Amino acid sequence: MNGYNNECIPEKLDKTVTNVVKLLEHKGWTVSTAESCTGGLLSQLITSVPGASDVFELGVCSYSERIKNEILGVPLDDIAHYGVVSEEVALDMVGGLKRLSGADICVSTTGIAGPSGGTPEKPVGTVWIGFDIRGRRFARLPELWKLPDKSRSSIRTAAAAFIFETLEKLLTEEIP
Repeated sequence: MNGYNNECIPEKLDKTVTNVVKLLEHKGWTVSTAESCTGGLLSQLITSVPGASDVFELGVCSYSERIKNEILGVPLDDIAHYGVVSEEVALDMVGGLKRLSGADICVSTTGIAGPSGGTPEKPVGTVWIGFDIRGRRFARLPELWKLPDKSRSSIRTAAAAFIFETLEKLLTEEIP
């Protein structure tokens, strides 16, 4: 993905999440999350919207490699070969979530929220996001390392904003 420099305004994020929940309700679709670096933020945002119980299936906070493997079925070989912060692991996570929840939309996050842990190859702000939209699976890498504010909170919130903006766009395009 090209640069993601959107300033994340909490009110805008709340409005986007509300729109996503309403679009899911309209379609009769469900959503589930598998979160590492966002640590439950996506689940919290979804469940803050009235009516979320009609669309929210499952939220897994899979922070450790062990839980990614044991609960989501992420192969330890993929973690060893690609690293836990990788496109492959984000896709493995979302695949495992799809198997667990059966939700129409599944989203996974794995990344480096900082302030430490970054490397030149994977700087703080590297966040891989896996999506499964009714069987269409793909991953995105918003360039959050380019954010002016690279605080842990800013990176996590910007990742959430990117996810919900992506879902809003996809759901709007899907509705006739």
